[in-house]
Amino acid sequence: MSPTRSSILSTADARRPLVAAAALREFARGGYHGTTVADVAREAKISPAYVFKLYSGKEALFIAALDACFEAILIAIAEGADAAPDQSAGSALEAMGDAYAQLISDRTLLMLQVHAQSVADIPEIGAALRSGLGRVTTFAKTRSGGSDAEVQRFIAFGQLCHLIVTTQLDGRPEDWAQLLTRGIRHPD
Repeated sequence: MSPTRSSILSTADARRPLVAAAALREFARGGYHGTTVADVAREAKISPAYVFKLYSGKEALFIAALDACFEAILIAIAEGADAAPDQSAGSALEAMGDAYAQLISDRTLLMLQVHAQSVADIPEIGAALRSGLGRVTTFAKTRSGGSDAEVQRFIAFGQLCHLIVTTQLDGRPEDWAQLLTRGIRHPD
C-alpha cells in the first residue's frame, strides 16, 4: 500500500520540530554563515534534500531554529514565574531571570541568539529576532504585572547575562568584571 498524501504530511509535520532542534544545535555551534543545510541534515540524520522539502532554504531553517529557541525561553520563564515564592512583580521577574540563567547554562540557546543578532541585518532573520524578543518582553510584562521600567531592567539583565556567559566573566578577578557580575548568578 502506498503512503497517502495525509500520511506524508503528518510525517513531515512530525519531522519539522526534530529538524528545527537539529538546526538550533548546529547554528548555535557554527553560526548562520558557518553552518550548511548539509550540517543540519547530518545532525538530524536525514538527507539535505529532505531538509529542503521541509524548509524552503537555509534562512527558513535558521528562523525555525530561532523560533524553537524563543519557545524554549518562554516555557522556561513561565515555569520560573509559576515557581516564584510569591506572585509580586519583583518576585516573578526574579524567578523568570533565574529560570533563564539556568536555561542558558548549556549555552546552546544563548549562542543561537548571539548568532542571530550578528545576522539581524538579513530582513527575515531580523524580523524573527524582533518577534521573539517581543514575545518574551510581552510575556514578562503580562505575567509579572511589572512596570515598564522593571521589565526593561529584566530584559537588560538578560542581555548582561549573555555578555557575562559568552565572555566568561564569572569569577574573573578584575574590578570591572566583578562590577558587571555582582549580584548575578549563573549555574555551572
